[in-house]
This record gives sequence, structure tokens and C-alpha cells, in this order.
Amino acid sequence: MTADSGQRTADSKRQFAVGVDFGATRIKMGLVNNRGKVLARKVVPTLKDISPAEFVRTVKNEITELLSDSFKCRDCVGIGIGAPGLVNSQRGMIQYLVNINGWENVSIAQALGRRIHLPVRVDNDANVMTLGELVYGAGRGCKNLVCLTLGTGVGGGIIIGGELYRGATHAAGEIGHVAIEQDGRPCACGGMGCVEAYVGNRRIIALGKGKFSSPKQISDAARRGDRFALSIWEQVGTHLGTALASVVNLLNPEKIVIGGGVANAGGLLLDVVRKTVKERAMEGPAGSVKIVKAQLGDNAGIVGGAVLAFSGQRTAFSKTVR
Repeated sequence: MTADSGQRTADSKRQFAVGVDFGATRIKMGLVNNRGKVLARKVVPTLKDISPAEFVRTVKNEITELLSDSFKCRDCVGIGIGAPGLVNSQRGMIQYLVNINGWENVSIAQALGRRIHLPVRVDNDANVMTLGELVYGAGRGCKNLVCLTLGTGVGGGIIIGGELYRGATHAAGEIGHVAIEQDGRPCACGGMGCVEAYVGNRRIIALGKGKFSSPKQISDAARRGDRFALSIWEQVGTHLGTALASVVNLLNPEKIVIGGGVANAGGLLLDVVRKTVKERAMEGPAGSVKIVKAQLGDNAGIVGGAVLAFSGQRTAFSKTVR
């Protein structure tokens, strides 16, 4: 090994990226090394209808604070942002945000890059979570993977042949808007019968009929043997499993990774999902697919954002994520 190559190896060990998880209620930011470890983290509330200028200013200020003497800016390879809406990742543009007004066709990568003088990449938040789970979480080693995040909405990301599949207009993976009933419940997207209308937070709480005010309360009661609570997870799991049976038949993934707050129900939900998929999907793909809980938890968006940033560099990530 030459002195120069030894220096490059030492430099690579110091490298880190910034992951930004842009949520409707919180903006989470973290410094992540190239082994997926979160080195430092900050969380700030998302202002109601935060403007692009306010977002850039907030993220720039918070990242500057994170870059202390222990974390040199020269060792930061870039910033990766996961945003809750329609994103053109090639152009670094947020085209539309679901729950925040005033974000139509915003070139956020360029705007933040100018302020912080680092490369910036942006993608849909579910895609970013998928990248994190693929490289550092429950999807490690998979070439064909589907990830879901279950919360107020239902987001999805798809890995085919080891690469993130974004689709013709960067809108692939919207599993929450797969219809499971022809004339079913109205969905926030304007459609009818979408899986999100049956398994999103709002619907789960509504199924509690005033007895429960959160999915966690339903889970706690179910674990105590409450039959009503158990019946809610049976209903939600059956609806989700019905949608995923179609996903299994269509994509034949090795694994389906399920994250987000609703996934904290664990086996109460996942056991019903697995049973439904086995009953409804074709025998071959149903028998081979593993349906598991996500591993990265609350850091999934931060770690995934860092993977997105690293994937723009000439590192091992560029072979895994394009």
C-alpha cells in the first residue's frame, strides 16, 4: 500500500454524510458515517406550512451547529433529504408536498446547496427509508425488496436488481394508493378503496370507536388480551395483507420490510399480514417472501438520507444505489 492509498483509506474512515428527514411535524437531521452509525442528531419542530426559504435557513443553521470541531466540513460528502411528497430526484426538485402548502416545483437541492456549499440530493421519504433499510437495516443483502412505512399515510419503496426503482415520472412505490376495493372508502389522494384508507393512522383510530386514541393504545390492549383491540389488528392486517399479496405476485420480492409507527404493533399486525399473503398470493412467491419489521426505527430517514448522499460519491454505495 502506498502512502497516498493509506491516506485515502484513513480519509474514508472519517467521511460522513448528513441525512435530513423532512416531516410534516418534525425535521430530523443527523451526521452518519459510512458504516451507518448516527454520530450526532438534532430534531426541530416543522413550522406550520414552512416555506422553502424557512426550511433552507433552518436546516443550514442546524447542520452548522452539528458540524462542531469534531466533525470537519471537509469530511462531509454531502446532504441527503427525504421529503413527504412527489420528488424529481434527478432535478433535485420537490414537485409537491402532501401536508405542507407552498411547495410546488421547488429546486430545494440547489437552494440548500448554495447556502451550505455541499452537494445536496433529495428523494421521496419512503424511497429514502428504503435505501436505509437496504444498506444498513432489515433489507441488507437483498436484490429485490419492497419497503413500506405505515403512519398517517402509507408510503412505499421498491428495489429491483439492487437498484431503487423510481418509475417513469419518479412516482413509483405508492403502495398506499393501490386499490383493494372497487368502490371502497374515499382516500386523501382523491381515489376510492386505496389501502391507505384502511390501514392509515386515522382509520385505525376510527376503528377504535372512541375506546382508543392511538395505535399504541390498541396494541397495549391487544397484548392484554382485549378482544376488541385484537379484532382491529385482524382487520387492518387483512387489508394490508390483501394489498401485499398483489405486490408479491407482481414483483416477487425476497423481503417486504414494514416500518413506521403503526409497525410497532409487531406480531399483532405482521402475523395477520403474513397469513393473508400466504392465503392470497401465488404459492411460489408467497412461500419465499419474508415479511419483517424495519430495523432502523426513528433514525430510518436520517440514515437513508445519508445513504442517498453517499450514493452520489465514488464509493461502494454507488454500486448499490443509483
